Amino acid sequence: MKQHFQMFAAYNRWANQRVYDAVAELTAEEFSRDTGAFFTSAMGTLNHLLATDRIWMKRFTGEGDAPARLDAILHRDFAPLRKARIAEDDRIVGWIAGLGEEQFAGRFTYITATDVRTISQRLAPALAHLFNHQTHHRGQMHTILTGLGKPSLTLDLIYFQRTDEGRAFA
Repeated sequence: MKQHFQMFAAYNRWANQRVYDAVAELTAEEFSRDTGAFFTSAMGTLNHLLATDRIWMKRFTGEGDAPARLDAILHRDFAPLRKARIAEDDRIVGWIAGLGEEQFAGRFTYITATDVRTISQRLAPALAHLFNHQTHHRGQMHTILTGLGKPSLTLDLIYFQRTDEGRAFA
């Protein structure tokens, strides 16, 4: 199971890099333009993903800053947002690499951000959510980018698995 989640952490970093490379081509106006997406814009969507990753990592590890809101804007400008995303992806990859196989079946307890309930669950399903949530919103980023007239992105897991890094998990 550890190798499975190491692959997803590496894929997550790879896919985020591709999205951020595409977003780097946007003007500041395009970056913050209301495109009708759930979190309004590329800026809002990328901030949501960073915020929720920080929330989950705080739950998992007990360490780091976690915003109180799912729609928190941590960085309005692209450059610091990208720097923070790279650091968070590296943190996720490193944390999963440091886990023992038995820890994936273990439980953890946390308080929800939206309705303030205490939840106890196994780590593996929560990690599956973390990575699935990223994929969901990267799909929204794909729509935002193509709606702004930018080229389509190739983000499928199979394309990562065909890279040198991805083949290490095959």
